[in-house]
Amino acid sequence: MQDHPGSPTPPPPPPFPQAPPVAARPPAPASPASRLSPTALARVKTLYDRVVGEVAKIYVGQDELVLGTLVALFSSGHVLIESVPGLGKTLFVRVLGRVLGCQFGRIQFTADLMPSDITGAPIFDMKQQEFRFRPGPVFTQLLLADEINRSPAKTHAALLEIMQEYHVTIERTTHKLKRPFLVLATQNPLESEGTYNLPEAQLDRFMFKIIASYPSAEEEVAILKQHGQQQDLDAKLASILQTVTSPEEIVEITQLASGVHIEDRVFDYINKIVRITRDWPQFHLGASPRAGIALVQGSRTLAAFRGRDFVVPDDVADLVLPALRHRVVLTAEAEVEGQTTDDQLRELVRSIEVPRL
Repeated sequence: MQDHPGSPTPPPPPPFPQAPPVAARPPAPASPASRLSPTALARVKTLYDRVVGEVAKIYVGQDELVLGTLVALFSSGHVLIESVPGLGKTLFVRVLGRVLGCQFGRIQFTADLMPSDITGAPIFDMKQQEFRFRPGPVFTQLLLADEINRSPAKTHAALLEIMQEYHVTIERTTHKLKRPFLVLATQNPLESEGTYNLPEAQLDRFMFKIIASYPSAEEEVAILKQHGQQQDLDAKLASILQTVTSPEEIVEITQLASGVHIEDRVFDYINKIVRITRDWPQFHLGASPRAGIALVQGSRTLAAFRGRDFVVPDDVADLVLPALRHRVVLTAEAEVEGQTTDDQLRELVRSIEVPRL
């Protein structure tokens, strides 16, 4: 096609597409981009508030334990609890199971506990003249592994494999566990006789390690008033507590929380925290990349619990102690000087510049 005589020659096309003028660009969003809608975010926060409110009707205090357990549950993690006996850990799991509508199970670990005692084993059916699999106590949704350090290493390995794979394989047949599946393992820091310390490779499988301390004076008075009567606990839980969710909703909320946005600067902040543990003078062993994954997943869930669709550095800092205290090892010199892992982690976090968002 020829140009009309006398018409101006059109300019040549630009070699690359040009960006639109600044005025034509859409305005920046008010908050970081996120896959979590305001409706879904409100749903997550409302559920968290209701669960905490119901648990507080029976279980007094231990805020770090309650928060850490819920963050781990909605992040598909597991929790190691270190505390002296008598602080109500079994009561807490029973209360949590009723409030969440999940099955509850408890295993008392002993020196003669075998892997088949927790996973289950084939039992010969005389009527059918065949072996049938009888599930063990691990086939539940909230499992309290009480005094896990009293059993031998092979039993530890069987449980930790289940925690990672969410299934049990017996006689070349795989049996899947119901989701959600949360293990709350306890160990007593005061007793060492007749115990088997969990090696660092197995400790790393736990998302958090939470230290439950004695309650305050006010909390202990409230415990005496609330639990000082001879009452049937099942009847008491049934009359006071309400089930506010279901296993299906927990799995759905877990997926929603994974959509919380994290800025690249927060990713760098998490990475610096984890990597500096490997060069910290007071640490003989630093944290593995799994520690960073735990901080990423946990901070997303914690931000959603707090009503935000994006993670801020405070969310990360609040989870550093439970996520790292079991993944680092003090040097012998630091232990002799009386230093603690928590104090060193706090100093480590203070040494890293907090990013501005």
